Amino acid sequence: MKKPTYRNLILSLLGLFIFYGVIMVLLHSIESDVPGSEMVSWQDALWYVVATITTVGYGDVYPVTYEGRILGFVTMLSSLGVYGFIIGQIANFMSTLKEQRAMGLNGTEFKNHVVMIGWNDFGQAVMSHLIAAGKRVAVITKERSSIDIIREFYNSDQVFTLFTDYNNFDMLEKSNIRDASIVFVNLNDDTEKLVYVINLKKKFSKLNYVVTLDNGNLKSTFQNAGVTYTICKNEISAKLMASYIYEPDVALFSEEIIAYAHDETEYDIKQIQIKRDNPFVHTFYEKAFFDLKKACNVILIGIVKVDAEGRKFHKNPENSLKIEVNDYLVIMMDGRGTDKLKKYFQITEGL
Repeated sequence: MKKPTYRNLILSLLGLFIFYGVIMVLLHSIESDVPGSEMVSWQDALWYVVATITTVGYGDVYPVTYEGRILGFVTMLSSLGVYGFIIGQIANFMSTLKEQRAMGLNGTEFKNHVVMIGWNDFGQAVMSHLIAAGKRVAVITKERSSIDIIREFYNSDQVFTLFTDYNNFDMLEKSNIRDASIVFVNLNDDTEKLVYVINLKKKFSKLNYVVTLDNGNLKSTFQNAGVTYTICKNEISAKLMASYIYEPDVALFSEEIIAYAHDETEYDIKQIQIKRDNPFVHTFYEKAFFDLKKACNVILIGIVKVDAEGRKFHKNPENSLKIEVNDYLVIMMDGRGTDKLKKYFQITEGL
């Protein structure tokens, strides 16, 4: 809840307590020594004030003096506005909580998720594929209208939204950015992206970053700035266009396999990490190739070895390579193959 709203609510309630406390003290002091009075103790005065405020009005305790009845009259009239005030404060309180939650100010517990900084049509297209692949996404946006759009189309279990200025790095902590698998900087201008990444890495130096570029000549600049993956949208579009011109069937298949397979007939390329209980640990690549084809009707096309020097992708290696723990198998499959592979050994695709 916003601090000003909280402070005003506390001050208002405190004012009510003081106001009715003063009335209770005055009633007791006026009525306690009067013959025939029912307010002989503090409890009697309290009982009368509470019964009057709540409009219960039992009538078992009431003032008998002129001054006491004046105070009772004030208590009765003021109680008419108490309910409206309380209901208004509660409504304001709930509205503030709802707004705070919508803007992401409560934070998230997402881990191994994607943090997307900046929201636009391209980001929405990327997120749709990520959600389909089972990834959770935290979206950072400075456009308030984007929050409502995102919450309308995506479940809060899959997508967390945070409304803040991009340069407020302390607020980025609410997206649990330190536990993210990767940060996608989705700003509109290449220069803006470069400056932002440089500043962001000063705060979060150990994270992986990915950007899309309009100008492919800036790839090396971004890589030197510490960006893990740089993708030039024009370059990819040019390659696909050329492929459609001279090998359209290959182009159609290429476009299909780089995205998530939404049904059993579509193909996809997945990378799957080898855990300790995987049956292919210490198995030669060639044997795994034939075993996977026979058991799951999937095609092993490469293996990624990870060591201190980084990641190395062996594409359909000719030499005998052993599969070890923490390697990644790169496999092409359709939807049916995905289901069979999950049954064969429990897997989750991606990093």
